[in-house]
Amino acid sequence: MSRVTPEWLALREPADAAARSVELVERLRARLVETPELVIHDLGAGTGSMGRWLAPLLPGPQHWVLHDRDADLLELAAIGRSATAQVRHSDITRLTGADLDGAHLITASALLDMFTADEVERVAAACAGFPTLFTISVTGRVELDPPDPLDAAIMAAFNAHQRRTAGGRALLGPDAVEATIEAFGRHGIEVLVRPSPWRLGSGHAALTAEWFRGWLGAACEQEPGLIGPAEEYGRRRLAEAAAGRLGVVVHHDDLLAGGE
Repeated sequence: MSRVTPEWLALREPADAAARSVELVERLRARLVETPELVIHDLGAGTGSMGRWLAPLLPGPQHWVLHDRDADLLELAAIGRSATAQVRHSDITRLTGADLDGAHLITASALLDMFTADEVERVAAACAGFPTLFTISVTGRVELDPPDPLDAAIMAAFNAHQRRTAGGRALLGPDAVEATIEAFGRHGIEVLVRPSPWRLGSGHAALTAEWFRGWLGAACEQEPGLIGPAEEYGRRRLAEAAAGRLGVVVHHDDLLAGGE
């Protein structure tokens, strides 16, 4: 999986927090409120943004187990937490139920699209015995305002890039939500799905610009024929973002498996 930077995670953290489904958390609260101390495993924890958002919404006390393959990010995740925490340098695509033993809840954010079909199957099998909350999973749909004739071609190329084969791994990209629902279903577990879109406007100029550069760059990498038309398109869109005139909705879904 490609490495993400602390700077990008910090830039997107407020948008993720605003987008996540509080309704799904309320369902979890009802199930977890009698637990003396919650043990929560956060997969792909990054710098810990999921915990900063979720911990205040759940009953306490809590103990968080933070899993990530990036040791530098894990160092940041353990700093300044209100709940106790331990870090585990883990390949989350290889976790088993034994690695999650004793958990009351499994969480992850912005992760599923980076898995392959086999990896989703393994993760679902590992999490099948626990309530599991996956948030901010891309669906492949983006809306820009004002619209532009090139938007649809860029979106299609970006989604193809998300589904690319990298290092021998065929990534699911926007197909990951449906694959995850089906994987849990094979264990007899119902998955609730709620929308969690980013809604970016004039107050999100820096995030909008950074997201747009990555979106456009991935599209052009996938479809080099877009590079020429994208030059003027990119300049215009970035100018709109800097002036607070570009609105973007990036659609995601949140999933709660086994939370009833």
